[in-house]
Amino acid sequence: MRNIQIVCLLTLFLYLAPIADLSGQTWTFVKERDHIKLYSRVEENGSLKSFKGVVDIHADMEKVSAMIGNVTNFEWWGENIREIKVLFYEKDKHIQYYLIYDAPWPFTDRDLVADVQITTDPSTGFRTIYSRPLLNVIPNKPDLIRVTNYWQRWTIQPSNNGVIHLTLEGFIDPAGSVPSWLYNMIVIETPLKLMREVQKRVNK
Repeated sequence: MRNIQIVCLLTLFLYLAPIADLSGQTWTFVKERDHIKLYSRVEENGSLKSFKGVVDIHADMEKVSAMIGNVTNFEWWGENIREIKVLFYEKDKHIQYYLIYDAPWPFTDRDLVADVQITTDPSTGFRTIYSRPLLNVIPNKPDLIRVTNYWQRWTIQPSNNGVIHLTLEGFIDPAGSVPSWLYNMIVIETPLKLMREVQKRVNK
């Protein structure tokens, strides 16, 4: 049960956030589940792993885009959001928000401030949802652990046959007392959980 709760914590934060892929490390295939191919790699100069998920789904591009990268549509991110405050919102372009997550016992609740850039290539229709930490905007709170080292990137790639090629990459240092061995053991479940939710909801 404790491991499942930590997966939920990591899933939420890893959804919320992307940064440019600068590690240069090679992805290692881990497994395939529900047609979702899952990969991981150890980040450079660290012990924690990042993740990658890839899946093709039959869905409408606008429906997928409306679900991913919309901070006003967050009920599928997780059940333990204690507070979310939108600081700036420009539809399909730019989002800034502050979030508090109710972490499972015995872990301390986490918060983060995110800056999300959404870009669409006018010639290909490829959409990228790229998030990174937004620092020095909300003061740290003594009863919370601030998450400041994370990245994530959703890439939504349409095709002519009605198939969307969806890629999710991410990394988070949860800070605090989460041991690296436990994080690395369960982090690959994050893209699996999020991409399953996308598949389920866009196909309703």
